[in-house]
Amino acid sequence: MPMPIAIVLIVIAFVFSGLLFGYIAFKKGIDYRKKIAEAEIGSAEDQAKKIIAEAQKAAESKKKEAIVEAKDEIHAMRNEANKDIKERRNEVNRLERRLQQKEETLDKKTDNIDKKEEILQGRLAEAEERLKEAEAVKQEQLLQLERISGLTQDQAKEQILQTLEDELVHEKAVKITNYEQTLKDEAEEKARRLISLAIARCAADHVADATVSVVTLPNDEMKGRIIGREGRNIRTLETLTGVDLIIDDTPEAITLSCFDPVRREIARLALEKLITDGRIHPARIEEMVEKARRDVETKIKTEGERSVIETNVHGIHHELIKLMGRLYYRTSYGQNVLNHSIEVAHLSGIMAAELGVDANMARRAGLLHDIGKALNHEIEGSHVEIGVEVCKKYKEHPDVIHAIEAHHGDVEPRTVIACIVQAADAISAARPGARRENLENYIKRLEKLEEIACSFEGVEKSFAIQAGREIRIMVKPEEVKDEKMVLVARDIVNKIENELDYPGQIKVHLIRESRAIEYAK
Repeated sequence: MPMPIAIVLIVIAFVFSGLLFGYIAFKKGIDYRKKIAEAEIGSAEDQAKKIIAEAQKAAESKKKEAIVEAKDEIHAMRNEANKDIKERRNEVNRLERRLQQKEETLDKKTDNIDKKEEILQGRLAEAEERLKEAEAVKQEQLLQLERISGLTQDQAKEQILQTLEDELVHEKAVKITNYEQTLKDEAEEKARRLISLAIARCAADHVADATVSVVTLPNDEMKGRIIGREGRNIRTLETLTGVDLIIDDTPEAITLSCFDPVRREIARLALEKLITDGRIHPARIEEMVEKARRDVETKIKTEGERSVIETNVHGIHHELIKLMGRLYYRTSYGQNVLNHSIEVAHLSGIMAAELGVDANMARRAGLLHDIGKALNHEIEGSHVEIGVEVCKKYKEHPDVIHAIEAHHGDVEPRTVIACIVQAADAISAARPGARRENLENYIKRLEKLEEIACSFEGVEKSFAIQAGREIRIMVKPEEVKDEKMVLVARDIVNKIENELDYPGQIKVHLIRESRAIEYAK
């Protein structure tokens, strides 16, 4: 049913009036808030103006205080500067007064010197006149002496000098002879005292090295295992080491015979390891021999370091230390060369200290004097020549090199250290029981035998065994064929017969072995 128009109009009138009243209220609220904001802004501006005014007053106050402080400081600095200037003026015045006084003093001294110089000039002229008068008197006397003696001045002088010279020659000869004899007696006495003192302070025990080693066995059954089936184990061990194994009736012992201490030591270590391990067959023997070689190399290094520490010689090249260690397995007439070198170093140091010479340099020269013996026949020359070349290579001191080349009298000693090392070497070698002449000759013959064998092309290595009655030679299979082995053996025999003196006969035993090795991966 449609709403009456009057009601609609009334509703519209109410709505319109509501809107009008709302708008009026809203307008009044905005005006009120605007008045409040304007009042607050005015208050903030007044407060800001007050703060700015107070800040300006404070700044003015601080500015005045700073100006006052600056003026006070400037005044104080000006007073101090004036004081300093015044002190410096006083100092300058004082120095000027001192300089003036010195100038006055120097003027007085100059005047005195001038006066003295005038006096000296007069005295000098007077002295020259007197000297001329004396010279004239002297000439007159000389003329009178010449008339009396019948000789001129030169003749008389020559005659007097000749007489004096004859007397002096005789007297000089007598005194020189007496001095020489006295010096000789004193030198001999001092040398005996020094040598006896050095020997007493370096008393060492000596045992000549042997050429055999004995390996103890746990039981006699082990001998059979070492020999192996058809002798293959012992044959392998002898071939690899170049050592002669002597298995006899001696209970629980095997003798290793070889002139080369290095080979003998390798064989001994390998055999002891095999006995301890219990597995003895050719492959195991090869492994143990190689391990023994490495152990010997370690021992060589250790012995070289020991020799350097024991003699207190520092700064030696590490290659020379290795060579010193190799001397542990070298002998000279049965005497261990490393122990001999250490003893010579100690003796040289003692004698050098007594004589007031560089003891460190003397010990160094004594330790290295036989270094050439560490190298075998692969280098030509005597051990003196080899030692000199090696020490030159590793930049040793010239005094050490000269002592090495002079210790056997190959060159004339030019330094005191060279003479000391020569004497110490003789003392060490001359001790009772230090050396055996026959053993050295025997070892040299065996070394020469191996050197002859190794000089042929195709020879890999050689071992002199059975006291030099047999030489075992390993040839390279790729270079020496089976049909050529007889010819090589014949050539070696001919060279041995031509170059070596030996008793009985020598068996030349050539071995050619081919191997093929591969690894499964």
